[in-house]
Amino acid sequence: MSTVLESATPPTFGNESDLLALLDFKRSITKDPRHIMSSWNNSIPFCSWAGVTCNPSNNRVIILNLEAQELEGFIPPSIGNLTYLTQLNLTDNKFRGGIPQELGRLLRLQQLNLMANSLRGNIPTNISHCSQLRVLDLGDNGLTGPIPDQLSSLFELTHLWLDTNILTGSVPAWLGNFSSLYAFSFGENNLQGSIPSELGGLTSLRRFVLADNNLSGTVPSSIYNISSLYYFTVTSNHLHGELPPNVGITLPNLEVFAGGVNKFTGNIPVSLSNASRLRLLDFAENGLTGKLPAEYFGTLGRLVRINFDDNSLGSGKIGDLNSLTFLANCTRLEVLSFINNRFGGELPESIGNLSTKLRVFSMSGNLVHGSIPIGIGNLVNLSKLELGDNNLDGSLPEEIGKLQKLEGLLLNLNKFSGPIPSSLGNLTSLTKLFMEGNRFEGSIPPSLGSCKNLLILDLSSNSLNGTIPKEVIADSSLSISLTLSNNYLTGSLPDEVGKLVQLTELDVSGNKLSGEIPTTLGNCVSLERLHLEDNEFEGTIPHSFKDLRGLEEIDVSGNHLFGKVPEFFVHLGNLKNLNLSYNHLEGELPKEGVFSNATGVSVLGNDKLCGGIPELLLPACSSRKPQSSLGVLASEVIIPVSCGISLIIAFCCCIAGRSMAKRSRDRSVASRTYEDWKSGVSYTELVQSTDGFSTNNLIGSGSFGSVYKGLLSGEGMVVAVKVLNLQQHGASKSFIDECKALRSIRHRNLLKIITACSSIDNQGNDFKSLVFEFMENGSLDSWLHPRDDEQSQGKRLSLIQRLNIAIDVASAIEYLHHYCEPSIVHCDLKPSNVLLDEDMVAHVGDFGLASFLLEASDDPSEIQSISVGLKGSIGYIPQGMTSYDYHFLFPLLTTF
Repeated sequence: MSTVLESATPPTFGNESDLLALLDFKRSITKDPRHIMSSWNNSIPFCSWAGVTCNPSNNRVIILNLEAQELEGFIPPSIGNLTYLTQLNLTDNKFRGGIPQELGRLLRLQQLNLMANSLRGNIPTNISHCSQLRVLDLGDNGLTGPIPDQLSSLFELTHLWLDTNILTGSVPAWLGNFSSLYAFSFGENNLQGSIPSELGGLTSLRRFVLADNNLSGTVPSSIYNISSLYYFTVTSNHLHGELPPNVGITLPNLEVFAGGVNKFTGNIPVSLSNASRLRLLDFAENGLTGKLPAEYFGTLGRLVRINFDDNSLGSGKIGDLNSLTFLANCTRLEVLSFINNRFGGELPESIGNLSTKLRVFSMSGNLVHGSIPIGIGNLVNLSKLELGDNNLDGSLPEEIGKLQKLEGLLLNLNKFSGPIPSSLGNLTSLTKLFMEGNRFEGSIPPSLGSCKNLLILDLSSNSLNGTIPKEVIADSSLSISLTLSNNYLTGSLPDEVGKLVQLTELDVSGNKLSGEIPTTLGNCVSLERLHLEDNEFEGTIPHSFKDLRGLEEIDVSGNHLFGKVPEFFVHLGNLKNLNLSYNHLEGELPKEGVFSNATGVSVLGNDKLCGGIPELLLPACSSRKPQSSLGVLASEVIIPVSCGISLIIAFCCCIAGRSMAKRSRDRSVASRTYEDWKSGVSYTELVQSTDGFSTNNLIGSGSFGSVYKGLLSGEGMVVAVKVLNLQQHGASKSFIDECKALRSIRHRNLLKIITACSSIDNQGNDFKSLVFEFMENGSLDSWLHPRDDEQSQGKRLSLIQRLNIAIDVASAIEYLHHYCEPSIVHCDLKPSNVLLDEDMVAHVGDFGLASFLLEASDDPSEIQSISVGLKGSIGYIPQGMTSYDYHFLFPLLTTF
């Protein structure tokens, strides 16, 4: 935006007050993407600025027209200083704030157009001073309050547009005094009360718009006598009464006659045939009765739209639709809709003679029987064909395949039989196909895979058999719903279903599908409803379901699934309904998440399930505590604490060689088994145990994670919780490596794992953690290198303690080298990775960089590591990784 010209000297031919008002207007503009205001500078006279028109006789501004220039800002009060202004047009911009009262100073104003902005507040009463005003257009803003009575003085008004605001109060009766009023629109507001009969005095009125308000009562008969009316709409109110039988005679100029979504009753007036200009006739959602006088409407050659949805038209008898034949003369007809009425009989063969411009033909929810005439194929411009919820029968004509512009085809809830025509594959524009609730048989035609724009496909509740064609779901656009339930489909659910990544609902229940549930379903991340019940699926519930974070309901009941109930269901925060009934699931049922609400979960018919909340009435689980081993869940995360040993290693090996081996064997203890601990602990439990991973509970951090002190509520056990930082490069690989190393090792001098957690956090991110025994005396590093604080200075190791620690570490290393299968090299042995329990017994931890050794021959000298390259912390890289000595232990005694 160019610099504001506050000090510009007004040209000699201009008027200073107008210049200053325009400059102030320019200052009020906050955004000007088209740079309209750039011309508003002192290089040219202001009468030549964009949008400004002056009276050549006195150089006063008479027109300010900035329509549709994408301007943002507010209308300044100084606009009232443009006292010669006759037209102010700011339509279709982004002006905000209120309409200034100062507009009332524009006594010469004839047109005020502020439509389609973001103006707020009340309509200024001072506008009433603009007595020459003819056009007042304030529509499509956010104006509030009643229509001011002060506007009753604007007798010159020809156009009054106040639609699409938030106006309240009633329709003012004084409006009937505006004898010159040509059009008014108060639609889409919150006006209440009745329509004043005084409006019948508007003898010049042509547009009458009161749609989308809260008006009640009847339409005054005086209004039906305004013969000049061509546009009449009172749609979406609470009006009642009957349409006058002679309305087409008293309103002969009608082009638009609309009163849908009200409470009108009675018959459709036959006299409407006299309104030869009628283009739109729409009285949907009322209580109209009687027959459809279509034989009279055949004379209305300009008709484009006929809509009588949701009334009570028709008798339910043969012949109700015969009059449709006469509509063949309406060559401009585009919409013909009679949804939810009482029309009976058959569709006449003559519907094939209707206008080829017809886009919508809707007869759903009637009592129509018989077959679909093959002439339907002539309506080549149809985009919507709705015949659902009738009594139609017979086979579906192949001719429907000619309707290549169809976007919606609704044939549901009828009695159609026979195969689904393969010609439906020609409907490449189709987005919605509803064929449920019929008697279709045979297989699903693979040609449906050619409908690349399909969003919804519903073939449920038919007699279809065979397999689900891969072509129908591969490379498909299905993103709302795929429903194939309650048929006789066999075979597996194709893996290609995983390509429906935008699908919201999948329902294949009530078939004979078999095999395992595809793991590829985990790719359908937009799924909210998943129904696989009442089939013959087997295997386990795929772990990939953990990625379906938007799931609200899932039903896999009535299958042959086995295994444990996955823990990840607890972390699907949107899940409200889970049905696992009548399978062969076993193990302990969680109590958190969806499992905490008995009305949201069903597990009936799984005899080997236990635990859960009391309301589910499951037996208690065994009191034997679960045990652990590391393999499935893993994290590079074992508490980084390790021994720092010095020259003592040689000393230890000489003095305590035999003692080391003996202690390694005699004092080793069996850790919990993998099967016992693999079910893990939930993310919620870990949050609670660590007080939300509070910094007050932080006891250490390493390359790939942080360690917190926690208290497991179930057992009251103090533990160390290592949380993996998955954003750190290499963290995931380290997690896996550590799991492999800890899968089967067990020794009193190795840090013991309690359980693990592989889940999703509260933000939907992956979460991995390992839970270990808590070591009361921390790491060896804190004893060898105490901090300056008073508490740490009290840490001093005696020679005996150092010897015992060295022996403990040596015992652990000997076990890893000689008694593991396969043998393990730690690769990161250092003081921070050795932890001391309350008895100062050392425990080696952190196996995130461990390597396995494979025997190449019987000669120990030929044992090779499966890992290559250097591992470990700088300064502690193991020497001679292929040898079975103790060079891994660094000198503990050098710290004396």
